[in-house]
Amino acid sequence: MRRFFDRAKLDEKGNVALIGALALPLIVGGAGLSVETTYWYYKNLQLQSASDSAVFAAGIEKRSGSDDAVVRAAALSSAEDNGFDPAAGGITVHLPPVSGKYTGQSDAVEVVLTASVDRFFSQVFDSRPITLTGRAVARFARTQDACVLALNRTASSAANFAGNANVTFNGCSVMANSTAVDAVSIQGAASLSADCLISVGGVQTNSAVTLTKCPAALTEAPPVADPFANVSPPQQPSGGCKSAPNNPKTSYSLSPGRYCSGLDIKGDGALEPGIYYLDGDLNVSSNATLRGSGVTIYLHGAAKVTINGTASLDLQAPTSGPYAGILIFADRANRSGNTSRFNGTAASRLTGAIYMPTQAIEYLGNFSGINGCTQVVGDTVKWSGSASVAVDCSALGLRTIPAYSIVQLVE
Repeated sequence: MRRFFDRAKLDEKGNVALIGALALPLIVGGAGLSVETTYWYYKNLQLQSASDSAVFAAGIEKRSGSDDAVVRAAALSSAEDNGFDPAAGGITVHLPPVSGKYTGQSDAVEVVLTASVDRFFSQVFDSRPITLTGRAVARFARTQDACVLALNRTASSAANFAGNANVTFNGCSVMANSTAVDAVSIQGAASLSADCLISVGGVQTNSAVTLTKCPAALTEAPPVADPFANVSPPQQPSGGCKSAPNNPKTSYSLSPGRYCSGLDIKGDGALEPGIYYLDGDLNVSSNATLRGSGVTIYLHGAAKVTINGTASLDLQAPTSGPYAGILIFADRANRSGNTSRFNGTAASRLTGAIYMPTQAIEYLGNFSGINGCTQVVGDTVKWSGSASVAVDCSALGLRTIPAYSIVQLVE
């Protein structure tokens, strides 16, 4: 009997050894999987960090108006600076985002990074590499809106208020993209009240400045994008050329279309709703009257605007459609260095945006638009008239013009 139990003990030890030998790969594989899981988690954190940095860089470029290629290049460069290896994965930049809460929003950017990570011990179970994904979304949140925006990046006095100007900007700011020390300047007897004065460079003012939202001027601010960059210029209308009467004896109306020699307004003129495509200048002569609602005037080529100080104007942009809120739209390709001058009687009104991204604008009139709804966006802007201007004009078709935005990680 004793020999039987001794033999049983030997068999039990053998079984334990056998089971241990069989279980060893599983034990080693499980331990390896635990180590690898920690490693994958660490690599995923690295990838997410690179995604966050990449989308932040992309958001800054997008906010400043860079084209999509530059935005994507900034995202890739930042990702690489933060340890991302393009050879081991891929980067996709969505402008705008295609997933999540901010899908389709033009003020947001989405970056997705992928990376392949090799297996080690876990190859016992699966030989395929692990694919990790990092995703982030950045949005530039608007904190200030502009009524006047000077787009030039280097000009001195890019946004200038001079002479006897006395301007009140209700709920909006003055913004200049110039890096000059006097990018925004208020000179002489000019006085100004605004939410803020904002400049990529500096601001020089006299004592007659009131800021209602900022304790002081904001300098060294990030540049802002052209607010109308996504608006395509009108197509040249088909049909023949039109013109205004040369010596009108009575009031007259003009219809939309192509004006090959521009528009020289004399007497009492009215514009019917639509797009006026001018291959020459818009001139409004002394004592002339020009009125119209639902109107967009497109200045093709080197065309410019000259409005005499004794002219009377009452023009309003469309409130809907592709050119909603845009009263005057100057050709972006115009590199002539022209200056357009807006004057008129104190009773005049220009309701809508004056958008001349490559022209200097001189706003000399003591008037704005309906309820103060006038926006001025030019290469440079000089204002020497007196007026009250407002920002809440969405009911009249005008869009908001960002003047200061903060890039935030939102997903």
